Amino acid sequence: MNAEPLTLTAPASRVDSAAAPPRPLWLFSRNLDLAAFLGSTVVSLILLAVGYHFGLLYGKTPDWAWVPAILLIDVAHVWATAFRVYFDPTELKRRPLLYTSVPLLGWCLGVALYSQGALVFWRALAYLAVFHFVRQQYGWVALYRARVGEQSRLGKWIDTIAIYLATVYPLVYWHAHLPRKYWWFLKGDFDALPSGIDTIVAPLYYTALVAYILRAIYLWFVAKTPNPGKDIVVATTVICWYVGIIHFNSDYAFTVTNVVIHGIPYLVLVFWYWHKKGQPQAATAARTWSALAVFLATLWLIAYVEELIWDRGVWQERSWLFGDPWDAEALLVFLVPLLALPQLTHYVLDGFIWKRRSNPGFRLG
Repeated sequence: MNAEPLTLTAPASRVDSAAAPPRPLWLFSRNLDLAAFLGSTVVSLILLAVGYHFGLLYGKTPDWAWVPAILLIDVAHVWATAFRVYFDPTELKRRPLLYTSVPLLGWCLGVALYSQGALVFWRALAYLAVFHFVRQQYGWVALYRARVGEQSRLGKWIDTIAIYLATVYPLVYWHAHLPRKYWWFLKGDFDALPSGIDTIVAPLYYTALVAYILRAIYLWFVAKTPNPGKDIVVATTVICWYVGIIHFNSDYAFTVTNVVIHGIPYLVLVFWYWHKKGQPQAATAARTWSALAVFLATLWLIAYVEELIWDRGVWQERSWLFGDPWDAEALLVFLVPLLALPQLTHYVLDGFIWKRRSNPGFRLG
């Protein structure tokens, strides 16, 4: 989510009066929030431990990890935006110019960039992806602040600086220690920063985290107004970004820590929105599971088709899964931007579809 959070419930303050019921602490429900944010982190760390135990950290991500992490989570979560926009006729009609111009202009821009060289294209897409990943973590924090009605300006500054530095500092470290044994998309897509610049940012990083921890302790034990969901997002972001980027110099480690905690919560968010909108009344468990099956099956089928074309036409790495390669060299300047279009559209639209001001009718609960 690259946007300021939506209004989740009115009223504006945490408790408007002594008689008012307390506002909910969770975006979806306690169990679902814990599964989406804490559970995805646990899965990431388990996969990291498995990779460490079997000596996979310093090689290319194996196919058994690539399929669930990249195909079923990363590519699928990109296409989940379609359930928020393109599979929703009402939403599509509400802003037709935005939803048609973004992919059209995105493809034209992609062709223009790729015609200047493949690295030019991939570098631009990598930095757009980085911006998106950073903003999504901020988006979760902002959503949790809105959910419980946090209005302290000092608290907002502390939260904002902490979550941004939790992501930006590892990225600065990465750029200051190039070349690393992993890249965002492909070799050379990041441009190096001066060596040692990370040592300037590090004190700010640790200071921001200490300030966040002290305020969280105050909210939990003094003010008695904790925000556990926000704390989980900040803590898991700090752990996974530090471990996946700074501690391990590993493609496998970066993949399992970066992709899982980014993709799973977003899939939960889009499914929750789509299912709630389609079921104005309380849905039965059977309907929920049926809807989830349709949601995931649709995304996984589309993701497979996209990756099949990527592999046969561009990467030519997994013929065991996607079949024999094609000779598409002459078409790459048009094909690569076309195949990257779902990512670009997801990155750009994510900055619009969750904004409070431009989505007045949206509610999570």
